[in-house]
Amino acid sequence: MSDEGSAPRVARLERIIEISRALNSTLNLGRLLEGILEAARELTQTEAGSIILVDRKSGELRFEAATGSHSHEVRSMAVPIEGSIAGWVIRHGKPVVVHDAQRDPRFYRRIDQEVGFQTRSLVAVPLSVKGKPIGVLEAVNKQGGVPFSDEDVEILSILADQAAVAIENALLFQQTDLVADLVHEMRTPLTSIIGYARMIRRDDVSEADRVAFAETIEQEATRLSRMAADFLELARLESGRAFPSREEVSLQGLLEDVLVLLRPQAEQKGIHLHAEVPADLPPILGDGERLHRALVNLVGNAVKFCRPGDRVSVRAWQEGEEVLIAVEDTGPGIPKSVQEHLFERFYRPPSSEAKEGSGLGLAITRGIVEAHGGRIWVESETGKGSTFTIALPLPPRERP
Repeated sequence: MSDEGSAPRVARLERIIEISRALNSTLNLGRLLEGILEAARELTQTEAGSIILVDRKSGELRFEAATGSHSHEVRSMAVPIEGSIAGWVIRHGKPVVVHDAQRDPRFYRRIDQEVGFQTRSLVAVPLSVKGKPIGVLEAVNKQGGVPFSDEDVEILSILADQAAVAIENALLFQQTDLVADLVHEMRTPLTSIIGYARMIRRDDVSEADRVAFAETIEQEATRLSRMAADFLELARLESGRAFPSREEVSLQGLLEDVLVLLRPQAEQKGIHLHAEVPADLPPILGDGERLHRALVNLVGNAVKFCRPGDRVSVRAWQEGEEVLIAVEDTGPGIPKSVQEHLFERFYRPPSSEAKEGSGLGLAITRGIVEAHGGRIWVESETGKGSTFTIALPLPPRERP
């Protein structure tokens, strides 16, 4: 090969070194997967890409990340080991090039059918750590319709080797970090339970005190149970395996259910709660139960932190290719110094109302929204109330 002909290849290899440095500088799994896909698209000049990982418990293959307008819709979808190109790569442990996916018997068509995408060609390479396959990296649809080259396979394989190690490190860190946070948060209620359990056995404790101590033990045990349940939900969300199915969800019906659930609590505190939801609001695709939980978290928080006489308003409307839901209150507002931490796990604002919660509500809400391909943000000013807004993408047929 001439020096002139090898120059592009050398440039791509140098680019991989730069990309590898960037990949290994983050332990955030979401950002890492996005970076790997962008690198794969850049290096192979393709329209889209996907990362499919092996579920460590079930052994199933699941989409963990994808590029393109339908990326959130394919996330967590299962891919069969038998009857898919990714499964073939896992079983054989080597790359494969498919020049005409629609004619290849290994091609799993359900994903394209579900999201309205057309896969024409692809390269799939194994993601392996110490010889053990952990997933598959795919580059889809070569730009310009030209066929994939041997160099594309080589470059993508080199990237996959670097990416697999970075993914493994991020997964291990994620698990360790989550567990460390949970253990730290459990210490306070456990200390209370142990302390009151010892005191309740003392001979010099009155019957009234015994009852009070027993109530405290029950409250702290309930708090631990709720914390553990919330922790497991957050762990599922952060691992990307929280949505095994998708269904059509009526946001109007969902919001009505949320308000029926929380109206007694609002009335008890003297807070006016109402909604403005158009009857023709289009449905979205998603997990109805988890979206219900996200909205209960937001509206419930607004009610919890508002004062008697305040108002909580829930509005929903369509804007372009999204449906927006805003939960607005006239409460005390949130200082800027607090806003930047609100969606962190186990964060509790410095107020008495926040002390009894698990500190995971808003982190779970953000996880649910992002798993649907959406966004969430807060706007607030001290003394002037707060507005939490969710933006969720519409299915393609609902878009204007």
